[in-house]
Amino acid sequence: MNKVLGEVGNSLKTLSQKYPQQMKAFGSFMEATEKGGVLDHKTKELISIALSIACHCKWCIAYHVKNALDSGATEDEIMETCFVSALMGGGPSLMYTQLVVKAIEDFKK
Repeated sequence: MNKVLGEVGNSLKTLSQKYPQQMKAFGSFMEATEKGGVLDHKTKELISIALSIACHCKWCIAYHVKNALDSGATEDEIMETCFVSALMGGGPSLMYTQLVVKAIEDFKK
C-alpha cells in the first residue's frame, strides 16, 4: 500500500501541473472539509475510509488509512469502520477491507 500511496502523490502532482486551477480549488475544498469542526479530523478520516471501501477505491483507502493513523485512529477503530462499511455495502465492501488491513500493516511499520 506504500506503492499505492505513492501513486496518489504522483497523480495529484501531475494533475496539479496540468490543471492548476481545478486542483487548487479542489485542494481548498478538501482542506476546508477535512479540518476539525463539529467532527474532528480523525472522525472524518474514519468516514472517508468507509466511503473509500464502499466506492472500491484502493488509492483512497491507502490515503485515508494513512491519514487516520496519523490522526491517532487505532487499528480497532479503523476495523470497526470497515465492518460498518461492509454492513452497508455487502460482500464487495468486505473484500476491500483486505486493502485496509494491508495498509495498516504497511503504515504501522
